[in-house]
Amino acid sequence: MSAWRQAGLNYINYSNVAAKILRRSLKPEFRTEALRRDESHVRITPWANGKPAQRLNAIYIIHRSSADCT
Repeated sequence: MSAWRQAGLNYINYSNVAAKILRRSLKPEFRTEALRRDESHVRITPWANGKPAQRLNAIYIIHRSSADCT
């Protein structure tokens, strides 16, 4: 059995933790660009009666904190 599975993680969680650790270990000149990859872009569209009720043009950026992998 894999070590990450024994630790109670699924592969997605294991992969996210490994990526965050790798990004934090980079040299400062490469770290800035790599940390941008840790952001998620989400578009929200409310629905009513099976159709989009209103389209929101804003794209929200969610930054996952580094505390998630400690």
